[in-house]
Amino acid sequence: MKILITGGCGFLGSNLAASYLQDGSNVVVVDALFRAGGESNLQWLRGQARHDQLTFVRGDVADSAFVESAFKTHGPFHYICHLAGQVAMTTSMADPRRDLNTNVVGTFNILEAVRAHSPDALVAYSSTNKVYGDLRHLTYREDTTRYYVPSHPAGFDENLSLDFASPYGCSKGSADQYMRDWHRNYGVQTVVFRHSSIYGGRQFATFDQGWIGWFCQQAIEQSRARTVGSAVKPFTISGTGKQVRDVLHADDLIRLYRSAYERRAACTGEIFNIGGGLANSLSLLELFKLLERLTDPGQPLQFSHLPRRQSDQDFFVADIGKTKRYLDWSPQVTTEAGVTAMSQWVKSIA
Repeated sequence: MKILITGGCGFLGSNLAASYLQDGSNVVVVDALFRAGGESNLQWLRGQARHDQLTFVRGDVADSAFVESAFKTHGPFHYICHLAGQVAMTTSMADPRRDLNTNVVGTFNILEAVRAHSPDALVAYSSTNKVYGDLRHLTYREDTTRYYVPSHPAGFDENLSLDFASPYGCSKGSADQYMRDWHRNYGVQTVVFRHSSIYGGRQFATFDQGWIGWFCQQAIEQSRARTVGSAVKPFTISGTGKQVRDVLHADDLIRLYRSAYERRAACTGEIFNIGGGLANSLSLLELFKLLERLTDPGQPLQFSHLPRRQSDQDFFVADIGKTKRYLDWSPQVTTEAGVTAMSQWVKSIA
């Protein structure tokens, strides 16, 4: 099987590419290597490949000529995982044009290249829960550690109204709908995954993207400072810390994308809310308690508060019932096990 993974040197892309390389598939990775960690992930992938299994093509999906050339040269493909994108809401606010070009124009270029050069391929698109906006119209309650929404005890399903708040929400939401519409109007085989929070090894987190990994890093740095007797440097969080997300580990993500191809007849043209579900949901405050146990039991993490981020969601948990029905998929990695593994990986690269 020949697989194209755009953004294949990113966190999700590199994990997925490695999984298919282990199966003996031929994998073409396209990446502009804009993000920190991309070069490291590329070298890691080259170590996973045998013979000429892996092809790396450097370029920007926003460049239509580059995308056309990549498909002509290396296609046709059986499976296309379109994971390339601008992924930080804060970056979208600072540079909305780049956000638009990468997420909207880049996705359009991929879809048109599929139509011309790989019309039989399945295209899986990595979308986001931010297509639903900040969800401020809902009624929230809070307890000592988290917010919750009484009207949605199992989380949010795919019938939740779209509201493309923030430039990031607008760009990802537009691309999300292009994917759906190119199936309806042109017959392109697409499936859209609206992700909540994802984490795991090979995720080089930053302050504005990959929050599980970022706070693992902060906890480890504070623990090391205490060990050597240095002053502990507090980190900052936006809002109260009671914001909730359902978190999903990389191992479960790999199973999801593989299941989509295996069950493509059932999922083509569909959209799925993807996350760890209510059982794997965490607020920031709850994550901090877990990290305290893993790094320095009895030593609270030190942090200060910033104002709530514009367009942030106080609560998002995916109702994954549709995914279970269509793809026979549900998360297997518990939050405790996943965060423990993530903390160990972050420590190994620090």
